[in-house]
Amino acid sequence: MISGGALTAVSTWMGGKLTWLYQLSKAGKLCVPAMNVNDSVTKQKFDNLYCCRESILDGLKRTTDVMFGGKQVVVCGYGEVGKGCCAALKALGAIVYITEIDPICALQACMDGFRVVKLNEVIRQVDVVITCTGNKNVVTREHLDRMKNSCIVCNMGHSNTEIDVTSLRTPELTWERVRSQVDHVIWPDGKRVVLLAEGRLLNLSCSTVPTFVLSITATTQALALIELYNAPEGRYKQDVYLLPKKMDEYVASLHLPSFDAHLTELTDDQAKYLGLNKNGPFKPNYYR
Repeated sequence: MISGGALTAVSTWMGGKLTWLYQLSKAGKLCVPAMNVNDSVTKQKFDNLYCCRESILDGLKRTTDVMFGGKQVVVCGYGEVGKGCCAALKALGAIVYITEIDPICALQACMDGFRVVKLNEVIRQVDVVITCTGNKNVVTREHLDRMKNSCIVCNMGHSNTEIDVTSLRTPELTWERVRSQVDHVIWPDGKRVVLLAEGRLLNLSCSTVPTFVLSITATTQALALIELYNAPEGRYKQDVYLLPKKMDEYVASLHLPSFDAHLTELTDDQAKYLGLNKNGPFKPNYYR
């Protein structure tokens, strides 16, 4: 999100666009201070992890009415979005495979009970393919050609670049609109691939985003803008900044009453022992 004047806050910019912003800053071409809200804990955990844990099922059910028990699903990417999707699918009895480039995320997937594979190893057998990497051309025409009949393909990543949809718009393939946001792409031999939202974000195109999550994200964005606006001159240069951890914790505390949650308070002695302020922040700025 970008505001006018001398303020800039970043929330929904991810992947390549956020990288582009950092590149501008490094090159000295950023004209205003920017706040990277996307990498804040409240955004990553709630909008990416917990929200996607629910919206992946909502979007697939609304569009395909698929039953997940026993289905073989490959999830490309085991970041926060991938973790949320996998948790939901596993809970409903799906057999879930993971593809990953990051050995740390891959190890996490293994420890969570998922098999880490290359997409080529399972593409012929899976019933559902879900992308959530933030990258481009994760699912190529070669993968799409090898998929089984009625395989469902969808994207939970940040843009429509993950699935090579352009390669499907060729004379030999037929597109059949089945219902809103659902297309059957038909091969000459009669094979059909079920493409959802033409490769755009499934959770934004085919399901709803819970208002509670929207509240957390909007609060984080608003506080970032207020921080930039009220900051004394010179605090923020023409650079990209992470949301201060104190502000992250404040956003979380504002939403705790919804659960009738009661925080335990440190004693003076405990705070001194941990080297913390009793009122926070309780985590270092690098904590994600």
